[in-house]
This record gives sequence, C-alpha cells and structure tokens, in this order.
Amino acid sequence: MIVVKVGGSLGIDYDAVCADIARLWRSGQKLVLVHGGSGETNRVAQALGHPPRFVTSPSGYTSRFTDRETLEIFEMVYCGKMNKGIVERLQRLNVNAVGLSGLDGRIFEGRHKGSVRVVENGKTLVLRGDHTGTVEKVNVGLIELLLNAGYLPVLSPPAASYEGVAINVDGDRAAAALAVALKAEALLLLSNVPGLLRDFPDEASLIRRIPAADVETYMEFAQDRMKKKVLGAAEAVAGGVGRVIFGDARAGEPVSAALAGAGTVVQ
Repeated sequence: MIVVKVGGSLGIDYDAVCADIARLWRSGQKLVLVHGGSGETNRVAQALGHPPRFVTSPSGYTSRFTDRETLEIFEMVYCGKMNKGIVERLQRLNVNAVGLSGLDGRIFEGRHKGSVRVVENGKTLVLRGDHTGTVEKVNVGLIELLLNAGYLPVLSPPAASYEGVAINVDGDRAAAALAVALKAEALLLLSNVPGLLRDFPDEASLIRRIPAADVETYMEFAQDRMKKKVLGAAEAVAGGVGRVIFGDARAGEPVSAALAGAGTVVQ
C-alpha cells in the first residue's frame, strides 16, 4: 500500500502524476491519492473578494486562517474543481477513481480548534472563528471498502470535527495519518520542488537522505509550507510507515521516480 499526496502549488503537472498513478494501478499496485489545491484556492478567493489570510503560529508554522467564508471557498475548490479534475483525468486513463473529501463518511476526523494563536508584528494574538483542526481518526473501513471493490480513492480536506463541523486540515499531515492507519509501506509527498533543500531555493542543495530518527532536526532547512511536510514525515515514520519521500511533481513520472529514490528519502 502506497499513499501519494500531491500538493496544490503552481507548477505541478497533474497530467503526469495521474498518468504515472494509472500505470502503477494497472500493474496491481494498491494506492490512495490525497491532493491539495492551495494555489487555485488563493486565486479564486482573491477573485471573489475574500483574499486568503495566512498566519504564523508561535512555533513558526504557517497556515491558512479559515473563517466560514474561506471554508466555503476552500470546499468549492478542493472538493469541486481540484478533486473532480483529478478524478476525470484518472477516468480518462481507465482508472475507476472515486473522489471524496475527508468530510464524507468522516474519512478524516479530528477536533475543531475554533481559535488559533498567531504572531503578528511581534505580538501573540488569539484569532477566533477559525475552522481548522488536526486529523486524529481515519475511517479505514470506508477506504478499504473502496479499494477491495476496485476503486481508487482520491481524497482531499476538509475533515469532519467530532461534532460534524467541516474543518480545514493540513493535507500533508492528513496523508501521514492515512498512511499510518493503512499501514502503508511508503508515503509520497509530491510538490513543486525536488525535495527538502538545504539552501532554498537552490535545487542543487537537495538533501537526499534523512534518518527516520532525526527527521525533526532537519526542520531548520524547511521553509514555509515545507515545515508541515517535515512534520507529517516525522509523524508517519513514528507511526510505522516504512519510508517517506519528498518528491517532485512537475514533470516526468513523479510517483515512479520517488519510489525509485529520487527526492528526499526519510527512512
């Protein structure tokens, strides 16, 4: 079992990702695809007059502040345009994909925070009205039901809170929780860079290997969104996933290349 998470930043070649997944699927490889959509969400939010707001926690993690209107835009893009665009690509390649959000069937479930502590202009503030959380439970039964019936699950945030409220969750950490729950042999985190870079954005500074026991010590090299990927990798290997690969989703055969060791391998 392999869990593939493909990000939503500019430059990602979804056609290449889907073609590669289709080849692996037809060869008998079981996998689940999780996707993002941050770049398109930002564009749509701006066009709708509700531009995105990104905040930084006291521990240095950057995330999207998700009020109710932002959540509705998020769902429109992630669950609609992005999810169905990927499902359509796979269907054209004769892969019977099923697109669901983590809200459906409570595939992803966690606690609704409601407020978030952020640092702005050197001051720590508490912002209320936030619809975010962290995946704490995965509905493995529903995923296995689909897999055993021959369907390829294509999943995206949001998740469901324990009260049934939609919550925005980090896609990389959700994929890590899914990989742990499915006892996956590998988790691939594909984005628009070749892996974790020692000197971002210099792609020649790619870090090729990270010992599983030392993942968090490499956090100092992670910039912006990559911090969540490193955190997700740490959670995945701690939960028993065999290896995590930060790979490049911009061209070629991104999934096969990552499985062959291209990118940054955490093991």
